[in-house]
Amino acid sequence: MTYVYDDQNIFAKILRGEIPNDTVLETEHTLAFRDIQPQAPVHVLVIPKGPYVCYDHFARDASDAEIVDFTRSGGEVCKREGVQENGYRIISNAGEAGVQEVPHLHIHVLGGRGLGRMLQPAP
Repeated sequence: MTYVYDDQNIFAKILRGEIPNDTVLETEHTLAFRDIQPQAPVHVLVIPKGPYVCYDHFARDASDAEIVDFTRSGGEVCKREGVQENGYRIISNAGEAGVQEVPHLHIHVLGGRGLGRMLQPAP
């Protein structure tokens, strides 16, 4: 599949400084910020600064430096937010069936309370 990046998505606007955010961490290739509608006491979004639509797009097309920086930034967010001791969840949605709402790769780092089962068995 060939991905076409929409540079008018909300995360692209945040990266350009058009929309403010509550930054947790910023590196050369990554930005992490608090979700404006948190689903847990800790809810941080981690996004690459490059124009990647979803995880497989990023994994195939990003440079080694971008991939390492993004991965390490996710770990640093977990450390800074103190979620390693009691546990956390990292989620990345892709496409319509995956309920991706913003067409820019992002991971949700969630923690600070019990999160329950991720998926329920089909009825």
